[in-house]
Parts: sequence; structure tokens; C-alpha cells
Amino acid sequence: MIRRFCGAANLGYSRLSAVSLLAAVLLATAPAALPQGTTKAGPEWLMYVGTYTNQQSKGIYAYRFQPSGKFTPIGLVAETSSPSFLVVDHNQKFVYAANELSTYEGRPAGSISAFAIDAATGQLKLLNKVSSKGAGPCHVSLDETGKWLFAANYDGGSLAEFPVHEDGSLGDASAFIQHSGSSVDPQRQSRPHAHSAYVSPGNRFVLVDDLGLDRVMVYRLDAAKGTLAANDPPFAKLAPGSGPRHLAFGKDGKFVYVVSEMMATVTAFSYNASAGSLAQTQTISMLPGGYTGPKSAAEIAIHPNGKFLYASHRGDNTIAIFRIDPGSGALTAAGRVSTQGKTPRNFAIDPTGAFLLAANQDSGSIVVFRIDQATGALTPTGDALNVASPVCIVFAKAR
Repeated sequence: MIRRFCGAANLGYSRLSAVSLLAAVLLATAPAALPQGTTKAGPEWLMYVGTYTNQQSKGIYAYRFQPSGKFTPIGLVAETSSPSFLVVDHNQKFVYAANELSTYEGRPAGSISAFAIDAATGQLKLLNKVSSKGAGPCHVSLDETGKWLFAANYDGGSLAEFPVHEDGSLGDASAFIQHSGSSVDPQRQSRPHAHSAYVSPGNRFVLVDDLGLDRVMVYRLDAAKGTLAANDPPFAKLAPGSGPRHLAFGKDGKFVYVVSEMMATVTAFSYNASAGSLAQTQTISMLPGGYTGPKSAAEIAIHPNGKFLYASHRGDNTIAIFRIDPGSGALTAAGRVSTQGKTPRNFAIDPTGAFLLAANQDSGSIVVFRIDQATGALTPTGDALNVASPVCIVFAKAR
């Protein structure tokens, strides 16, 4: 190209006109500016989908995800029973699944499965499986070191901690805590139901939502020994009949947000990172005024920019959007959108922060929404994936 322009200059073009022509051609051949809201090219990701297994679903499914928001199906990558919640380790080498079962090896427990990721193909290789130490495990998480995994057993009303070996496999439980008590709803809260367990920023505490107790339990974590102990204070209360399910830490770690399944609310707490204590500051409804239908909130997530909070509601198949005040942590309702399916038990924000994917369990679909980075609004892209009984979405880096 440069030789052509040099030749052209020798045929009578001035140096200035040759440079101008070169600039014009370079501008014309440069990539066009991306339309507003379009994601730049970036690394490819693997998206894993956990399911409730049945005649149509056999375990964990995978897709290749492009930053443009497009997906290529890989298929079934691990045949395993009802992997209802997944977590990927910090080094993107392993996937852990809560097998939400009521019995394991003849005992009242589910199991936790460990898988190695083949980053080239997306396939998962089973490393081992251990008892969850309680029936109905429905949530798993990892501490910041990647050496400890935590499982919340819903039916068993308990929390268990497991060592993670160097090869990614799991050891037997190093700690186990059985909750006790009840709350006001005789059908849903006659006994404890641990629904999720989250390690706090700084790796000092584990917070456990117990739907049956209307409490967020707080435990001190010793990451050197793999032990847990009740904090002082040992829990934070929610309104009777709330049914806390999942939670999310704010971007700066100063606030905690709890989604309550039975009341379809989000409760904000200020969080004392040194003491592990929670002080309630606000409770806001996910529902429109005059709503009289069933209440069944499910998932909660905060956008990577820390400005927006999203929470799904299975009662009317929507995702509620909230703005977060960066100073006070207070929430302001910013809209609601249909998930275009039935029973959005889970959703996920992709690693680029550009898209939200809603997993509609009972309609067998994952619907893709583009996130407005300025307002947090969700707009369907028109893309939807057909997956039988999808109940969890996670991402890992592809190779």
C-alpha cells in the first residue's frame, strides 16, 4: 500500500496530497465504529447451565459465548443428577455442582460434584463426589483462597464446609453446622431451610440465608484450619415471613442485599467488615402496586459497575431493576421486565457486563437481554436458548 502511494507521488502528486490521500484511504478501510451498545471483540467464554434432571435434561450443558452476545451450543458436558447450582473456581479450572437430592448412599443427604474444565472443548471431567451432609443441597460457593467450598442444605437446614484439594477434588467435610428453630409460616417455616452461603469480601465470614428462620446467619471463617464458629452477633433478623433466599454484596463491600422469596422483597443492610455484623437500612418491594398474585422471589445480582441491582420473581415471571445510591446503598426502583418465559429461578450477568441471561425453568428457555450501561434497563436481544429445566448459569474462560 505504501509503495503504491509513493509511486503515485512520483507521477505528479504533491507530498501533501499524497499524505492526504493516504489518510483518506486508511480512514475508509478502518473498521467502522461500533453501534451504541455493541460490545467490542474480546475473549470467548464457556457458559455452563445447571438443570433439574428429568426425561429431557441429563445434567450440565455448555455453550460458547461471544462478547457480541451470540452463543454456540456444545451440548451435554456432564451427566449428573439435578445440578441445581454451580460455581466456577477463581482460576477457571473447575466447576462444582450441588446435586439437589434427598438421599446419597442410603443417607438423608445430597451430594457435591467436582469437575475439571477442558477449556478447549468445554467438556467436564468428573473428579469426585462427596456427601453434602444434608438433604437437598441447593447452593455452593468458594472462599477467596479457593481452598474451601461451602454448601447450603435446604431440606436439611444445615451448612457444610469442604476442603478443595490441589487437583480440584473435594475432601470430606471439615465443618458442619445444623440450624434449628422455626418462624411464622407453618407450611414453609416449621424448621430451618438454609438456602445459600456466601463468603464475605476479605474472607473472614460466611453469611447464610435461612428461609425457615427469617435470619441471615453469620459465621467466622478460619481459612487456615477450615473451621466455622458462630459470630457475635450470630445473625441478622428479617421481617417474620420474609423467607430470605439469596444475597449479594455491594461493589465496595459496605452493603449487603438480601432477596426474600416469600415476601418478594429486597432488604438492604450496612455491613461492618471487621465485626461481620449487619444493620438493616431498607426493605423495598419487587412488585408493582396492587399486585395480588403469588410471591416467589428467586435470584439477586449486582451489575459489575455497582450501580444496578437485579432480582427475579417467579410469581409473575419478571426481573426487577433497582438503582443503587453509591453513598447510602439505598435502592430506588428503576423498572421491571418480563423474562419472556416461565419461572425465572436464576439469571446471570455475563463477564463483560453487557448482557443478562434469564433462565426460565418451567418454559425451558434462557432469554438474552442487553443491559443499558447508563440506566440499567434490560432490552431483549431476540435471542433465546432452548434448555430443559435450566436453573443455574455460570461462566468460565475458554481457550
